[in-house]
Amino acid sequence: MRLIKKRVVLHFPGFEPLDGVAHRARYERSARQSSTVWGYSLEIGTPDGGSDPLSFEVTTSGAVTGATGEAAPGAAEAWPGEDPAPAAWLTKSRIYMVDHDMFVRRLRSGNTLSQIVAGFRSCAQIMLEGGMRRYFRHAWRFGLFFLFPFLLTGLAIALTALIAVAPHSLGFSLWHMLWSGPLALCFFIFAFLPFSERFHTLHLFADWEMAVALGRMHRADFNDWLEERASAVRKALDEEADEYVISSHSMGSNVAAHVIGILLEREPEIFKGKRVVFATLGSAILQCALLSSANLLRARVGLIARCPEISWLDVQCLTDSINFYKVPVVAVCGHPDARPAKMLLIRVKQMLTREHYRKIRKDQLRVHRQYVLGPDLKAPFDFTLMTSGPMPASVFAYPEQDRLPA
Repeated sequence: MRLIKKRVVLHFPGFEPLDGVAHRARYERSARQSSTVWGYSLEIGTPDGGSDPLSFEVTTSGAVTGATGEAAPGAAEAWPGEDPAPAAWLTKSRIYMVDHDMFVRRLRSGNTLSQIVAGFRSCAQIMLEGGMRRYFRHAWRFGLFFLFPFLLTGLAIALTALIAVAPHSLGFSLWHMLWSGPLALCFFIFAFLPFSERFHTLHLFADWEMAVALGRMHRADFNDWLEERASAVRKALDEEADEYVISSHSMGSNVAAHVIGILLEREPEIFKGKRVVFATLGSAILQCALLSSANLLRARVGLIARCPEISWLDVQCLTDSINFYKVPVVAVCGHPDARPAKMLLIRVKQMLTREHYRKIRKDQLRVHRQYVLGPDLKAPFDFTLMTSGPMPASVFAYPEQDRLPA
């Protein structure tokens, strides 16, 4: 296959309180794990001063033995002639971190009461728009993921109220509520809230608030920011490269779909002559697109699917409950006639040692982050190799072990 010498990567991270600098630091840690596992050389540059979004260069190099010139079907251009001799390679990738940390922090900036109220308001909006019903229809585990923080908090609120009215319920004077009320409040603040942080409850409330915003497109601050990000991404696409990878994780897939959709609305031929891979990792597009009001997001999904230059790779994992496993995102968004995204089904336990996997398997958010983290073992999927390695990213749609640079 023809190896990549120059690549541009636009990465849209998930809903985490990390800015571009923090995401770059995570990328570096993961990349060093990957280079150790696979045995290639790695250099990561410092962030470009004043770049927006934050960007940095990654250089990988090594040697491929036994190169036959064969490629996975549709994955890459064949070399003219075959050369079985070892071939050295060097790949430079310019990576842009298109994070939405400002919104994560803004949605988490209110006091606890305001965050709880906003979370339950988002829950009600999603239910009224048929989102919950569709979650359970297409991916029941995702439906449970949606309900869990609200059921947990609702149960705590009910228990708090029960403690407060307990004296009256037992026939005591209402004056006893002078001590039962504060006791109930102490239970909620000092017992439930610290316990709920184990499950990132308030963080999930904010996540659902953002899901409503990206589905309804009713908030001017989000809409203006998406337009501004589209302009910034447009400048990055002017850079010459052999390949352009637009990768996204979790909630970032909604941001990516909107941004790329905006660009295609402005310039339908924007990707003409380019090799583009749109890689959605643990995608949450349907988290927003299944809301009845998300007409614009679903239309932009259709634009991406119908763009002939874009190869869509949807990376999913069975043990990750925070994705729509084996659900054809393009068809469910109302485009059954468009080219579907190629599904890549991965297993987290294949990427990690047994001990490491045992430590994280009960933490669903940690499992959900593994798509963009470094591996312990060689596996059919590796985020660093997809975004900085020598092979075209589309090769990962056909994850035979001998296609990876052992």
